[in-house]
Amino acid sequence: MRYATVLIEGQARWGRVVDDKILLLDALHPTLKAAIAAGALASGELDRAAGEAIDLSAVRFLPPITEPGKILCIGLNYENHRRETGRAEVAHPTVFTRFPDSQVGHEAAILRPPESIKLDYEGELAVVIGKGGRRIAAVDALDHIAGYSCYNDGSVRDWQAHTIQFTPGKNFPQTGAFGPWLVTPDEFGPPATQTLQTRLNGQVMQHARLADMIFPIDQLIAYCSTFTPIAPGDVIVTGTPGGVGAKRDPQVFMKPGDTVEIEIDGIGVLANVIADEPAAN
Repeated sequence: MRYATVLIEGQARWGRVVDDKILLLDALHPTLKAAIAAGALASGELDRAAGEAIDLSAVRFLPPITEPGKILCIGLNYENHRRETGRAEVAHPTVFTRFPDSQVGHEAAILRPPESIKLDYEGELAVVIGKGGRRIAAVDALDHIAGYSCYNDGSVRDWQAHTIQFTPGKNFPQTGAFGPWLVTPDEFGPPATQTLQTRLNGQVMQHARLADMIFPIDQLIAYCSTFTPIAPGDVIVTGTPGGVGAKRDPQVFMKPGDTVEIEIDGIGVLANVIADEPAAN
C-alpha cells in the first residue's frame, strides 16, 4: 500500500494512493503519523477502508510525515561516497539530525538560500518507524518499520563545511525533500533488492543498490534506538551513494530552474524544482 499526505484547500489531509487518486482516510485517524501509532497500517485496517477519492493532479504533496518527532540522518553510508569524501573508515554509523521545517514534499520547490550557491543533491532511502522502542535488536528491527520513501537530503555545502558538524548545512528551510508517499514493506519488498538513482535535469548523477549500504537498515535501527528511543513516525534517512555534486570535477550544484529526481525501485520518483529562497520582507 501507498499512503500520502497532501494539501487540499489549505488543509493537510492524508489517504491511500490508488492509481492516480488518493482515497482520503483522515476521518479514521487525523494524520498518517497517528494512523501508524495506532497500528492501523500494520493491522490491515486501512487496506479495506474507503474514503473520498481525489485526483492527485488536484492536490499539493506534503512530506508523508509532516511532523516527525525525530529525523535521524546517516552520513557516509555507501563505500563509494566515503571514498569520494576522503573520510576514514568507521566502526559506527555517522548520525546527524534534520528539522521538520527543512523539508518539502514531492513537486514542491527546494529553496537555495541567499547565503550560498553550493546547494547539492543527495538521493537517499527514508525509513519510517512504525513501532517504537529502545535498544531494538537488529534481528527484530525490520518489524519496527511502517514503510519506506524517497528522500533528497539537500546540502548547503559551504555551511556544512564550516566545522566537522553537519547540522547547519542540512537544516536551511525547505532544502530537503521527502516523498512522494510512504510504501509499506509488503509492497516495497526486500530493500537489498532495490536500486536508487538521482537525476539532475535528466542526467544520472547517482546510481546504487540499497544493498551497498555500509550499515544496513537493521543495524541503523538497532544503533539509533540505543542512544534514543524511537517512536512511530520517526524517520531514519539512510545515507547517499557516491556521485554528489561537490565531489565531481568540475563541481555541480543545483541552481534555480533545475529539476532533481530521486527514484527508488518499489517506491517511485520524488521530483522537485530548484528556486531561490524569496527575499525577506
